[in-house]
Amino acid sequence: MLANARKESDRLVQGALSDAKEEYRKRRREFEQEAKQRRQEIAKLEGKLKQREVNVRKKQEQLEHKEQSMQEQIQSLETEEAHYRKLAAKTEQQLAMVDTKLKQVAEMSIDEARKELMQSMEDDVRKQAKDKLRQIEEETRREADNQARSIISASIQRLSSEFVNDAAVTVVSIPNDSMKGRIIGREGRNIRAIEQLAGVDVIIDDTPEAVIISCFNPIRREIAKITMERLITDGRIHPARIGETIESVKGEMEQLIRADGEQALFQLGIGDLHPELVLRLGRLKYCMAGQQTVLQHAIETAQIARIMAAEINANVREAARSGLLHDIGKSVDESVEGHHAEVGAELCKKYGESARVVEAVRMHHSDQALSFDPLASIVFTANQLSANRPGARKTNIEAYIKRLKDMEKIVAACEGVSSAYVLKAGSEVRALVTPSVVSDSEVVDLAAEISTKLRSELSFPGQVKISVIKESKSIHYAT
Repeated sequence: MLANARKESDRLVQGALSDAKEEYRKRRREFEQEAKQRRQEIAKLEGKLKQREVNVRKKQEQLEHKEQSMQEQIQSLETEEAHYRKLAAKTEQQLAMVDTKLKQVAEMSIDEARKELMQSMEDDVRKQAKDKLRQIEEETRREADNQARSIISASIQRLSSEFVNDAAVTVVSIPNDSMKGRIIGREGRNIRAIEQLAGVDVIIDDTPEAVIISCFNPIRREIAKITMERLITDGRIHPARIGETIESVKGEMEQLIRADGEQALFQLGIGDLHPELVLRLGRLKYCMAGQQTVLQHAIETAQIARIMAAEINANVREAARSGLLHDIGKSVDESVEGHHAEVGAELCKKYGESARVVEAVRMHHSDQALSFDPLASIVFTANQLSANRPGARKTNIEAYIKRLKDMEKIVAACEGVSSAYVLKAGSEVRALVTPSVVSDSEVVDLAAEISTKLRSELSFPGQVKISVIKESKSIHYAT
């Protein structure tokens, strides 16, 4: 019986435990379902609250807008009310004047009334005529001012256009407009290769049978021009051919520069000049002095000096020679320190020029030249006459060219930059980096570094676009 009782108790305990567990699971499911329903209801309530909040905000904004509109309308109504009050006061004043005049007319005779009416009409006509004349004068003055501004603007624009074309733009003629597509190339690869390798900006627009090359550096612009002409003549225009032609033209530039120097000597009838000085004279063609090249200024100075020397019976040959060589110091690059007059004098002394020519070159910017030697005085005066004649110089372009050169120096001095070019009148800077030195992630940092340096070291109008280009090129030959 005990054993049966124990078994029965165990069975009852097990059944109770099973029932309890089943009840627990049932209640837990009910609780979870109820909690889920509650969460869904809470989410719905939150969504409704958010929607109500958005609606309240919209209504608030609409109310604010309506309030502002009502305030503007009230202000407008107040202004109109003040205006109408003034008109009413003026009308009452005029009515009072009319009443007074009617009383006076009532006491006048017919002749007196006629006379008074004629006088009143005459006064009104004179007043209207004066107002009309004043209006005509104002319109005439306004039209004259506009016409004057238009004339001045057109004059400045024409002057600026001519000057920029001479200073920073070269036009290359093409046989037909279909050549423009070949110059651009597939997806712009040809024009991009020319711009990157030559450091210029190629402008292809609606100008018939012409392509424009823009660059402040005359040597780079001349290289791009000769390259473009040869490519057009050859007909083979692709990036590899463009690179070969540019390198070939760069190698021939020294011969072209020497030819320019020899042409200047031939024009002035000067011989027996050292070949190095002839080469440096040719380089002056690619240096700007205001609205003319330094070589043009040197030739002009030599011609003026020759005329002055002939007038005072001085040595004409030495005067022309000194005038031609007075700015030879500008042919050296920035690595040589010192004023161009001192540098030029040392060059003339080094290559066998006479002591008088050397001193004339040295003193051509010094006021002491007037009392130093007649030859130095002639060169000093001829230089001043050539530089200060109308239209010879324009200081703005000199500052502009200097700023662009400084921009190129700053960018080229950054680590990893192999070459730097300033394009589009200084509004864009392109820096070509060495792929093995600069990684892809460092390109972005380099662009930011260049931007910071330009902002801190230079002042320029507007903004400058900085393009850092990393390009890998591999060439193989199959034989």
